[in-house]
Amino acid sequence: MSSPPANGVPALKIDDLRKTYSNGVSALDGVSLEVEAGKFVGLLGPNGAGKTTLINSVVSLARPDSGTVEVYGKDAFREFREARRMIGVSPQEINLDKFLTVREVLIFHAGYYGVPKNKAKVRAEELMARFELTEKRDQRTNTLSGGMKRRVMFARALMHDPAVLFLDEPTAGVDVELRYSLWGFVRELNRGGMTILLTTHYLEEAEALCDEIALIDGGRIVDQGSSDELKERYGAGNVEEVYMKVIGHAAH
Repeated sequence: MSSPPANGVPALKIDDLRKTYSNGVSALDGVSLEVEAGKFVGLLGPNGAGKTTLINSVVSLARPDSGTVEVYGKDAFREFREARRMIGVSPQEINLDKFLTVREVLIFHAGYYGVPKNKAKVRAEELMARFELTEKRDQRTNTLSGGMKRRVMFARALMHDPAVLFLDEPTAGVDVELRYSLWGFVRELNRGGMTILLTTHYLEEAEALCDEIALIDGGRIVDQGSSDELKERYGAGNVEEVYMKVIGHAAH
């Protein structure tokens, strides 16, 4: 894993991010969030709450109207390359190049981050083994099942050894067996020191994995704390109850 500064600088510091789209929709309405190095944070909220826009702003896929983002002290906009190199993203939408094989997808991705080709080849083999993709290494990605595509996206996000990993609905549409296998892997990454930010609609997933939970609604962080703190604060038995009490109007 790429070594972030070890001087107590937060992994992620988001301050007063605002973003209004050209159609007048306010996606981010002053979001502030600080994530300590090595934490596993769940970002929970209804559809349209601003989760994906927030992630896209951090990784420079969307440009906020105002506010700042720092990744281990590097300004995500002014020091784009340094900041982006420290982040891995597994997006919600499956966006694999359908004409490339599994192995090619991984090696090409590493190239975007300046990983030398010989190192990328070794890393690709390691990750394909870890995600049980070795037998599929020479298959085009468009021939894979949905679960296999998710595995490839996960492996791709890790090819350049990021220090911070964003997982946007990583287990959407995968079977229970794969979900638990991915849980085990992200726990292992987190134990190894990787900072992880997870968005998920599976509230039990957040409760099982995350040290801290940030609840987002209407483009704002409406509350944040460990699952135990939040359960105590709202007199709730689990994170789902907390969610219903804080963001109940938007829940199904």
